[in-house]
Amino acid sequence: MAKRLSKIVTRTGDSGTTGLGDGTRVAKNDARIEAIGTVDELNSWVGLLAAEVDEDDDLKSLLLDCQQRLFDLGGELSIPGHRIISDSHVSVLDDHTQRLNTDLPSLENFVLPGGSEAAAICHIVRSVCRRAERRVVSLANALADDSEVNPCCIAFLNRLSDLLFVIARTLANASDQGEILWDRKR
Repeated sequence: MAKRLSKIVTRTGDSGTTGLGDGTRVAKNDARIEAIGTVDELNSWVGLLAAEVDEDDDLKSLLLDCQQRLFDLGGELSIPGHRIISDSHVSVLDDHTQRLNTDLPSLENFVLPGGSEAAAICHIVRSVCRRAERRVVSLANALADDSEVNPCCIAFLNRLSDLLFVIARTLANASDQGEILWDRKR
């Protein structure tokens, strides 16, 4: 395999532009770069969360798989018109969400972000995921041809945030701290 990143400092971005995967140069504050950057940030947060989960925990493997898909999603966004994320990727997230949610107590109130450290981190990851979803929707809305953004990317991020909420609940319930519920009478 050829080395793709043989030179890290290129100085090509010093003027405020950056290159897409197809070679096109765009402004660093372009809606596409905002979306790609937020997906990259999300992937970093998922990595931090995975580092907090025990090696032998199935959640670690699930989170690492999510990171792989997020990298695919960012790659897809960097090449206009390219498709990687599919309905099957969205379905996998649905399946994991349903599986994990089965073992959780039913909710009768809102959950406050917190509980264990891992659960608190997961809530941050979930909120960054929602922001990434908004950035991809903004990109789709900014383009003259909104079919340029794969709708599966938006669905993937939407489902991933649902999965992250369930993972946060799972982590909180597995800890000594448990979940912290919103008390509206407080």
